[in-house]
Amino acid sequence: MSEDLIAHALQDTAVSQFRYFDRIGSTNDEALKWVDSGASDFSLVIADEQTFGRGRFDRRWITPAGASLAFSLILHPSSPDPSLIPFYSSLAAIAVHEAVASLLGITAMIKWPNDVLIRRKKFCGILVEATWDGNSLAGIVMGIGINVSLDSIPDKIHQNFPATCLEAECGQRVNRWDILHATLQSIEHWRSSLGTDALIEYWNRHLAFRNEWVRIEHSEKPSIIGKVKGIDPVGNLILDDKMGNETRIMIGDVHTRPGNEEDGRENHAG
Repeated sequence: MSEDLIAHALQDTAVSQFRYFDRIGSTNDEALKWVDSGASDFSLVIADEQTFGRGRFDRRWITPAGASLAFSLILHPSSPDPSLIPFYSSLAAIAVHEAVASLLGITAMIKWPNDVLIRRKKFCGILVEATWDGNSLAGIVMGIGINVSLDSIPDKIHQNFPATCLEAECGQRVNRWDILHATLQSIEHWRSSLGTDALIEYWNRHLAFRNEWVRIEHSEKPSIIGKVKGIDPVGNLILDDKMGNETRIMIGDVHTRPGNEEDGRENHAG
C-alpha cells in the first residue's frame, strides 16, 4: 500500500496531516504520543497491520494486513467540558453507521457504548482516550477498527462478542479507503453536535437490543439484568427491571444472554 493511495482517499476530508505505517503495535498509542508532540486537529494515524491494538478494558484488537481498517483520529475539543468525552465514542459509531449505510446499503446498529453491529455481530470497535494538560483537556484520540474482509474476523476463541465483516455481510468486495473517506466526512459533519438532542436521537434510533433483556457486566460491580429502553441525554444506557423500575448505566459491557433471571447471583436493574 502506498501513502499516495491514502492521500487520495483523504481528499475532501478535514484531515490536516497523517502518518501511515505498514505495521504498528497500536495506532492509538502512536496518536497519543503525537498529541504530546503537538499534533494538529484532525490528524490521522493509520496502519495496514496492527499487532497490538487495544479495546476497552485492555482487550486486544488485532488487524491483519490488508483485511481491516485501523486508524486513530486526533481531535482538539472545542469545549473543555469533560462531560462530553463519552460522546466521542457515539460520534465515531454514528459516523461508521452512516458510512456503511450510504456506501453499502447495510443496516447496522450501535451497541452501547462503543461497538457497531450487523445482524447482532460486531464488525467495528471503538476506543476513545483523552489526554490532559494538567486539569485541562488537551486532546481526544478516537481509535476505530473495522473488519472489512473475512481474514479480519478473529477466531471464535478470541471473540468476546460474535464477529463479522463488511464483505461477508454485503456479499461483495469492499474498498476500505471508501469506508475511511465516508467515515471521516461523517465525523466532521457530526462533530459540532456532540451532546446535542440530534446526536442522542440518532443514537437512540439505531440502538441495538432495544426492548430486549440484556446483562451488563462490570469488572468491579455485580452484573445487572434489565430491558434496554434507550440512551439518556448524558449518554447513559437506560434499563428497566421486571417491575418497571428504571436504572441508568454509566459504564459496563452489554451481553445479550442474561441467563436465568431468577438466578440469585445476578442483580437486576433498579
